[in-house]
Amino acid sequence: MDDSDPFATNHTTTTPNRPLLGLTIMVVEDSRFACEAMRLLCLRSGARIRRADCLRSARRHLQVYRPSVAVIDLGLPDGSGIDLIEELSIATPRIEVILGTSGDDFAENLAIAAGADGFLAKPLTSLASFQEAVLSRLPLGRRPSGLRTVSDETIVPDPMAYQDDMAHMAEMLNSGVDEKTLDYVAQFIGGVARSADDTVLAQAAFDLANARAVGAPLNNNAARIAGLVQDRLQHKQVV
Repeated sequence: MDDSDPFATNHTTTTPNRPLLGLTIMVVEDSRFACEAMRLLCLRSGARIRRADCLRSARRHLQVYRPSVAVIDLGLPDGSGIDLIEELSIATPRIEVILGTSGDDFAENLAIAAGADGFLAKPLTSLASFQEAVLSRLPLGRRPSGLRTVSDETIVPDPMAYQDDMAHMAEMLNSGVDEKTLDYVAQFIGGVARSADDTVLAQAAFDLANARAVGAPLNNNAARIAGLVQDRLQHKQVV
């Protein structure tokens, strides 16, 4: 079909190595590191990717085009991805596959309850698992026929994407933050640090979130987070 039609669905014939050819996947994700993983997963699978980094951007994109698949992070800078999942799950026409994603253990049940068809747990590294999550939830008539190559490839995002996330957090922390912003910082850093296997930073984010939850003073925890972020920027820590 003509790609100039933003609501057209491209039915390009798939291949064993690229089973998602013809699909457009909208990734609603604020982390550059996580989005780079999704970009590589889509590239290896043959799918086209469009990215939105917040709810507002996602809704603006959806006024212009309709993707085949939506992958929605639950923690976003301007609200919860749960709200967007609920909206898309009852929209007509409905996006063929809606997947929630998060690094939090409790998030899968929330995403499914909101209307998601499935869930991708972070970190997103397995090409075979990603392809299966999409293909198994497509309508029967849209699933590729014939044999499919099952890849054991593990996706490794560009470490510079992690640096981009650290720079974004440093800018937020340096601009003066309130408690609501610190909630977002803890959630964001915790998720991206777990995805990058940065255990020290992930623990610091957990400690900040826990202090916030119990009403403890936040200055020491926030300062520790800020220091660790700056350390990763200055030393360009490899992840």
